[in-house]
Amino acid sequence: MLTVSDTRTFADDTSGDLLVERIKAAGHNLATRAIERDDPAAIASRLNTWIDERLCDAVITTGGTGLTGRDVTPEALDRIKDKDIPGFGELFRWVSYQTIGTSTVQSRACAVLARGVYVFALPGSNGAVKDGWDAILAEQLDSRNRPCNFVELMPRLREI
Repeated sequence: MLTVSDTRTFADDTSGDLLVERIKAAGHNLATRAIERDDPAAIASRLNTWIDERLCDAVITTGGTGLTGRDVTPEALDRIKDKDIPGFGELFRWVSYQTIGTSTVQSRACAVLARGVYVFALPGSNGAVKDGWDAILAEQLDSRNRPCNFVELMPRLREI
């Protein structure tokens, strides 16, 4: 789990804490957690390290998905991706619309597949973490979800 921020620390990363709680409550193993500054090269480097070391099947980031000059998480994902998962961002904004209305248009929440690992980029607010995890990721990262889920595809993600 990666928080992207120039200002947050582990002491005040409430959205990161919230996501960690939800990941663990769902019975998943949290391989690692870090905070990375808003720099696309640094973010991509951290993600590449985790992917190359095969530390995880999925990475969830929080922060850096807005419109300001320092919001660069989607650009970092562009550097590592093999495939976009456009439905994730589309669904996230639909879910988010139910809670924050048209302000969701400012979100660039997205997801990619990078060398067989899912990478999901959520906005950094507590509400966005709740929307993204509770309404999308909790189900899609649960092998019991039907009719299909991200987990059942994992063994085939590295096929050539």
